[in-house]
Amino acid sequence: MKQTVLILGASGKIGSRAADAFWNAGWQVRLYDRKAGDMVDAAKGADVIVNGLNPPAYHDWERTIPEITAQVIAAAKASGATVIIPGNVYNFGDQPGVLDENTPQLAQTKKGRVRVEMEQSYRAAGVQTIVLRAGNFIDPAGNGDIMSMLMMREIKKGKITAAADPKTMQAYAYVPDWGRAAVALAEKKSELAMFEDVPFPGHAFTASDLQVCVSNHTGREIKLSRFPWWLMTILSPFWELAREMREMRYLYEMPHQIGSEKFDRLLPDFTPTDLEDVMLAGLPADINPNKAVRPGSQPIIAN
Repeated sequence: MKQTVLILGASGKIGSRAADAFWNAGWQVRLYDRKAGDMVDAAKGADVIVNGLNPPAYHDWERTIPEITAQVIAAAKASGATVIIPGNVYNFGDQPGVLDENTPQLAQTKKGRVRVEMEQSYRAAGVQTIVLRAGNFIDPAGNGDIMSMLMMREIKKGKITAAADPKTMQAYAYVPDWGRAAVALAEKKSELAMFEDVPFPGHAFTASDLQVCVSNHTGREIKLSRFPWWLMTILSPFWELAREMREMRYLYEMPHQIGSEKFDRLLPDFTPTDLEDVMLAGLPADINPNKAVRPGSQPIIAN
């Protein structure tokens, strides 16, 4: 008998890739539309809920994240479903190095504290929850990811944008890989604890590494430019996204990657996408026409 997954935020990069991955693994996939009805009703009969809901442009996190969290917990309690959440590294604050489930959560920003409180709510609720914690998300379709919004924003001019020193190591998660890992964890949920913090190691590289990779692939000279944080400072009083980005500047300056020990123990057979393919996935199709925008996906049917 097929298991059923309810995907929240199916039009976003997390939801769409998770939907692909669960469909390809033979699951019954339901897509939840916030305008369509009550989440508790939508979750009836679901075995797993993937929470891909996230307010765009960091808008009003302190109000909307707790509201979404309460809705998801209520839906999970009513259905008995396991919840899978795309965690991030905001919880840790400024702690350079290898981050994993044992790293103290010392959030120093508003968004970091909101994420810590969100996870504590799931832990206290008594619903099985898997936090699949990842770095910067890379989606081959862009879809508001770090490549389309920041690093590759001027690639057609032959430039890669670095948000800090281009030699700063950063953690990245290729979203189709994250989706496959979510499926693999869902399929062994009976073996997991009620609350699991699972680091998703993904890949780690620098803007300089990306520059070399893209240059070698395209045969073009690729230059590095620095993100104009000064402009974000000027615009902050008038533009919410500029204010919210400034708060997270420390993260781009903090060298870090995500530990793999727990992930490898839980999913020893998982094979990530090749590093070069992940780096090149951020290129637009007219520069990299051979990239798979929806790799291996099947049509998704909402029920």
